Amino acid sequence: MIVLHHLNDSRSQRILWLLEELGLRYEVKRYQRDPKTRLAPPDLRAVNPLGKSPVIVDDGRTVIESGAIVDYLIRRHGGGRLQPDPATADYDRYQQWMHYAEGSAMLPLMLHLYVSRLGEAGAPLAPRIDSEIANHLGYLDSALSVGPWLCGEDFSGADIQMSFIGEFAGSFGKLADHPNLHAWVQRFQSRPAYGRALEKGGEYRFRLAQ
Repeated sequence: MIVLHHLNDSRSQRILWLLEELGLRYEVKRYQRDPKTRLAPPDLRAVNPLGKSPVIVDDGRTVIESGAIVDYLIRRHGGGRLQPDPATADYDRYQQWMHYAEGSAMLPLMLHLYVSRLGEAGAPLAPRIDSEIANHLGYLDSALSVGPWLCGEDFSGADIQMSFIGEFAGSFGKLADHPNLHAWVQRFQSRPAYGRALEKGGEYRFRLAQ
């Protein structure tokens, strides 16, 4: 049995969604953020010394980091689903998106979150951060102009791994100038498995207004 250690309002929501897309049997152990600090509770460190989520435990294996977990679940339990054939060029593009999510795209969004909390002290950094966000969101919007999903016509684990980027940007009101990106977020949030994951995951504030 796969166990997902799930923190509300976090990247672990996309792992819950992936489990639903694959139709796997799993158990959810929930953790709740502190309402004031928004930090994870200390008991999450019992399964991940970093105190971060997501974490899965499967047959004695503990796996952390969203990209590694998405890869693990699809490779070990996907039966060929949700990823292109590894022998094709589409697989190379798939892998690029898998690494791009946290390797490049997430950083300026996190900087925006933290610097905005500094008020006037953070104002000198804001133009550079906003420029980087626009650069990445524009890149994504362009990529999504040629097909409904990041790897073309077929929905894949890359869309799941990248989903938090679109949702997080949407929470800052950054999607209005990127119609393809906005439509992609609406598209994946309309998937039945996404809805089931929301029901099982609890509080999640990154759902676009319906």
